[in-house]
Amino acid sequence: MADSTASADTAAQNPADRPVYVIGGGPGGLAVASALRARGVRAVVLEKSDQVGASWRRHYDRLRLHTTRRLSALPGLSMPRRFGRWVKRDDVVRYLEKYAEVHELEIVTGVEVSRIERTADGSGWLLHATGGRELTGRAVVVATGYNHTPRIPDWPGRTGYTGEFLHAGEYRDAAPYAGRDVLVVGVGNTGAEIAVDLVEGGASRVRLSVRTAPHIVRRSTAGWAAQYTGILVRRLPVGLVDRLAGPMARLSVPDLSAHGLPRPDTGLYSRVREGAVPVQDVGLIDAVRKGRVEVVAAVEGFEDGKVVLADGTRVGPDVVVAATGYVRALEGLVGHLGVLDARGRPVVHGARAPKDAPGLYFTGFTNPISGMFRELRIDAERIARTVARVIRKADGKSGA
Repeated sequence: MADSTASADTAAQNPADRPVYVIGGGPGGLAVASALRARGVRAVVLEKSDQVGASWRRHYDRLRLHTTRRLSALPGLSMPRRFGRWVKRDDVVRYLEKYAEVHELEIVTGVEVSRIERTADGSGWLLHATGGRELTGRAVVVATGYNHTPRIPDWPGRTGYTGEFLHAGEYRDAAPYAGRDVLVVGVGNTGAEIAVDLVEGGASRVRLSVRTAPHIVRRSTAGWAAQYTGILVRRLPVGLVDRLAGPMARLSVPDLSAHGLPRPDTGLYSRVREGAVPVQDVGLIDAVRKGRVEVVAAVEGFEDGKVVLADGTRVGPDVVVAATGYVRALEGLVGHLGVLDARGRPVVHGARAPKDAPGLYFTGFTNPISGMFRELRIDAERIARTVARVIRKADGKSGA
């Protein structure tokens, strides 16, 4: 693994000598680099932090993969059995470090790419990076991650709020909040798990602010992981999956309407297609039923040191944890290329390059029901096959 930028500076004179640049040293970037290397294509990973797996290192301590160990391995290296079925955050980090080592990946740390554009002759891509560097690649794979930049809503009065406030990305464990009143805002998987962590860690009161009731699924039922079902229904019509999911939810998940969490009025897979994956239960159901996690209305703003909720009530917690998600923050990098949709998402991903941007690929910007790591592995293999084929064809023409 490289620790300087010397190997990243590539002469632009001979296109055949240019590497494929992979932006991001998380699981998606490492998987693509490995798959390319296996096909004889030089890939250079550019990572802005000083280590691989930077986003995983920042996650809260109790986090585990919600997908099974066997279906979460990247190309060419299994996850050790000792990690167990649901792999801990620290073991994911260890795995990514080992993955880079085993596959002898060429990784340059401390380099952040700020803008990508076509080379003047149209034969490749020019990357503007840290320190004024200009790097030229044959192709570029953007793998900067789904959880890139914390998103905090522009709540009225937020800037004047003097209470303790943090984004979920800053939360590590419950120890600092023992004996305190905490409001968690957002009921995705992160918010749900942090709420449970706080309860188990001794917070005096935990409230969970919910705008839209989520679909909740059991992570595993009688040994059958929810991920298996996600894989089976991945390609089925959305409406059909919605109809099948309703009865299954009523059988496996109790009605929490009396506790402030009614069953959703839109289908499970319809929500997934909009970017909202189901909440996998790791203790939320029991905590809500027992009143240990109190469900309250959505946050509307902040006023006079209080949090104003959508139902008009005001609460005064000691701490507010905003589990309000992340943005991909791709606009500065590729927004000028016309490759993002109105929500800032790549218009295509995987082995497909945008029509007007051949040689530019994206991975890790969806949140699939079948498991992120599994889809990263599939994307990596497909991207590598496509890139290798395009390079062989280009080199054949240049040598003719």
